[in-house]
Amino acid sequence: MVNRLPINRQIRASEVRLIGEDGKQLGVMPLQRALQIAQERGFDLVAIAPKATPPVCRVLDYGKYKYEQTKKERKAKQGQKATLLREVRFRPRIDEHDLQVKIEKAKELLEGGNKVRIWLRFRGREIIYPEHGWKVLQKVAETLKEIATVSNPINDSRNIALVLTPAFKNQKSKVKGQEAKTNAKTQNSQRS
Repeated sequence: MVNRLPINRQIRASEVRLIGEDGKQLGVMPLQRALQIAQERGFDLVAIAPKATPPVCRVLDYGKYKYEQTKKERKAKQGQKATLLREVRFRPRIDEHDLQVKIEKAKELLEGGNKVRIWLRFRGREIIYPEHGWKVLQKVAETLKEIATVSNPINDSRNIALVLTPAFKNQKSKVKGQEAKTNAKTQNSQRS
């Protein structure tokens, strides 16, 4: 949110450096004279740099200034997107169709810009055959290697996990390559 700046009578300095509403420097003057100028012009006197010596004040419409600042902050927040770590859980004895459905879910999450943790859990006597789990993870990694970079698997007693990070560079170049191919095809068909 916008920092609260001292305005008009809240300014406690005896002298201020004044900047007009058009951005021109009006010089150093007593606070009372600066307040008078702001009032004559129908604006507020806002201390934009209250800790400077003397404080820098500007003649402006404070309501409009506050609105513009919050608008800038909102726009800055919009540009930032937090990447979430999402999980997709697998079992070592997963059926082929279920595996494909979960791979598609992981693919959607990656294309949405999220990191995905592939979590494989062994239950009961499944721990005796860890190679089944490794095969599943290898298949997932192979399928998603074009749109994601794969981290080293983390192996604790009953779980194996690996993190997939979206590889946007590869994806963008792939999309550009596909667009170029379709453009070339349309140009060739138009010539015929």
